[in-house]
Amino acid sequence: MNKDEKMELFKNAALYPVTSEVHSKGRRDEDILLSIAEAGARVIQLRDKFANKKRFYEKAIYFREITRKYDMLLIINDHLDIALAVDADGVHLGQEDLPIKVARRLAPDLIIGASTHNKEEIVSAQNDGADYINIGPIFTTQTREGHNTFLGIEGLLELKDYAKVPFSVMGGIKAHHIPDLIRAGARIIAMVTEITESDDVSLKTREMLNKIKRTTQSLTNSKNYI
Repeated sequence: MNKDEKMELFKNAALYPVTSEVHSKGRRDEDILLSIAEAGARVIQLRDKFANKKRFYEKAIYFREITRKYDMLLIINDHLDIALAVDADGVHLGQEDLPIKVARRLAPDLIIGASTHNKEEIVSAQNDGADYINIGPIFTTQTREGHNTFLGIEGLLELKDYAKVPFSVMGGIKAHHIPDLIRAGARIIAMVTEITESDDVSLKTREMLNKIKRTTQSLTNSKNYI
């Protein structure tokens, strides 16, 4: 696939699982990936804030093998060099990571995503060349240390109109939040612990995919859709 085709797949993925091995009930990211892939997810982000570079690279090699087998997009969190090394589809950069402009120059064919938390960061990320942005954290989350401000649905409603590229939402999102998020304009729901801490990761992934699909269809049919 070329980049445009990959972005089309990303925009229609609906569910955007993100790994967190320390929040996976003792299971490895590799095990979580297999369960998510078998459930039919179309994209996954490999995120591990604690692994050393060598271990992260080893995981990324395995993730690339499995995502190719299941026709999934692979997004690497933080590490542009590893994304390039394993021929990932994209990289997701935080506010303290390599600047988007630099990443774009080094990797013109990669999908580049950016974490944003306010209007200024949204506008800046887009101007610098991000292909998609993540808006968050929406709710209280255990995977983002140091964040004491959470946007809530009201914050999402305020910020979404500044997004001129596809955006995902993330941060403490649980199944029961999905209708309100979709009603507020979210189209791509990024989830971590709702999936990784579930007893049956594959079943939970299927449930989330179906819930997003049903909710979207219901709101579309009722015309209560932003």
